Amino acid sequence: MDLINAQFDQRVLLHGADLPWVDSPVAGVQRRMLDRIGGEVARATSIVRYAPGSHFSPHTHHGGEEFLVLDGVFQDERGDYPAGSYIRNPPTTRHTPGSETGCVIFVKLWQFDPADRTPEVIDTNKIGRVDDATRPGVAVTPLFEDERETVSLETWLPGTRLDAVMPDGAELLVLSGGFTEGADELRAWSWLRVPRGGRLTAIAGAQGTTVWVKTRHLSLVQVPPSA
Repeated sequence: MDLINAQFDQRVLLHGADLPWVDSPVAGVQRRMLDRIGGEVARATSIVRYAPGSHFSPHTHHGGEEFLVLDGVFQDERGDYPAGSYIRNPPTTRHTPGSETGCVIFVKLWQFDPADRTPEVIDTNKIGRVDDATRPGVAVTPLFEDERETVSLETWLPGTRLDAVMPDGAELLVLSGGFTEGADELRAWSWLRVPRGGRLTAIAGAQGTTVWVKTRHLSLVQVPPSA
């Protein structure tokens, strides 16, 4: 069983653009693993690259699948999903994923409520954002919220400062621009986990930044039965 950054009470920072690509069992599909519990069936957070013309065989996501298209066009039998598409395929969802032109996605597996049956398909290029009245310089695009978690895109204007204790923890992926967090500099595809009770001390860079953010989920670590 693989254990990668599986201590969820610890801060983790990885620069996803610098990690090596690891071949999957499917030709043309490679992964940069961010966290993982399990083997090929795993509770996992990864950046996944599909070469042009590559695809998986039909399969069922027994633990659910959540992903954001970072580059290119992801495809399955339900449609084409360009960069900026946010998808939630709940447990029992079946599909045949691939990409004729190639794509890169940020994907989380086996992290759903087992009873969840609600799919979501959002093209974030077509929805707006709302200024956060409690955090000057921050605008938010809500993506999903239930009793377990909140998912959103946040845009931070250049120089925006954020300093807050995160009682429920947080997970962030930089989509564009960048920010500093303590002594660390995050850029596109940098991934940060702030553990429950941790502190986020961030300053947006000169170009500002857009960040995918998930909160309230680190207290419930769902893993596949095989793990």
